[in-house]
Amino acid sequence: MTSADLATRLGIPSGPLFFPVTAYAPDGSVDLDAYRAHVRRGVDAGAAAVFACCGTGEFHALAPEEFEACVQAAVAETAGRVPVVAGAGYGTALAVRYARLAEAAGADGLLALPPYLVIAGQEGLLRHYREIAAATALPVIVYQRDNAVFTPRTVVELARTDKIIGLKDGLGDLDLVQRIVSAVRTDVPGDFLYFNGLPTAEQTQLAYRAVGVPLYSSAVFCFAPEIALAFHRALETGDTATAERLLDGFYRPFVELRAEGRGYAVSLVKAGVRLRGLDVGEVRPPLHEPTEDHVKQLAGIIERGYALLEEGARTAPGEEGAHLGAPSGGGARTAAPLEEGTK
Repeated sequence: MTSADLATRLGIPSGPLFFPVTAYAPDGSVDLDAYRAHVRRGVDAGAAAVFACCGTGEFHALAPEEFEACVQAAVAETAGRVPVVAGAGYGTALAVRYARLAEAAGADGLLALPPYLVIAGQEGLLRHYREIAAATALPVIVYQRDNAVFTPRTVVELARTDKIIGLKDGLGDLDLVQRIVSAVRTDVPGDFLYFNGLPTAEQTQLAYRAVGVPLYSSAVFCFAPEIALAFHRALETGDTATAERLLDGFYRPFVELRAEGRGYAVSLVKAGVRLRGLDVGEVRPPLHEPTEDHVKQLAGIIERGYALLEEGARTAPGEEGAHLGAPSGGGARTAAPLEEGTK
């Protein structure tokens, strides 16, 4: 897939961007069967793209051979229906190695994660991402967060770089994002992509859309795809009532629970996947599992989210109910019950 092809496919807001968790067996090894099932369910549910082995997928915890096997599995399960974008990170040499492994595994693009640990200047960051982009034929999305924060001028230079097609923002500085969007629009006219990459991005997506960032990652889609799809449709159709109902009754409580523990942006999502009936194992160290009480709270939040979908379907069956109860391009879906006793 060329840079233009991937940019076109990602730029079409056909559904949420799916960042699957990585499944582990009881002995701690990667469980490719469970991982493939997780990816397959997400694609079948209406994901617009699969971002394999990225933040939610515990890229930091995977050995190179595990990473390659997971990307291969994601490519096999999507079977070309949606693009597969793989993570690539650490220092430049390792990031290039992961980029080449992703290319060999059949990925359609790369999400270039922040470099490991060091606080680099703009010149060094630009060189780092340009070397990643030059290492393969794959299009690259650069992830801004933590120790990889860019000036508008640096993003202009990134946008001028062959094969770099977009910027994902995980910093949350909307003033900076607006200046970046403005600078690139002025100096590099074209279809440079922008993504909201904050944890539980739905919570901030109304604000991001206002500054020219229409795309976002959805960790919620991992365990509650119907809710994520309903919110996505509400944004695309201007259904403010549905968006606000889900923000107030589901997303805000989930975000507040996520804030109760470090690393919960990953481990709480993984717990949600298990609650919905797919055993994807626990997170690897240094992350840790949510407490039993927090998992119980999560189960209640998920149930409340699905109840909100039902309420919406009942209150406006001719309008709101029609698009909340049916996925894009298919018939109605019924939420699977939560599994008893899962943790």
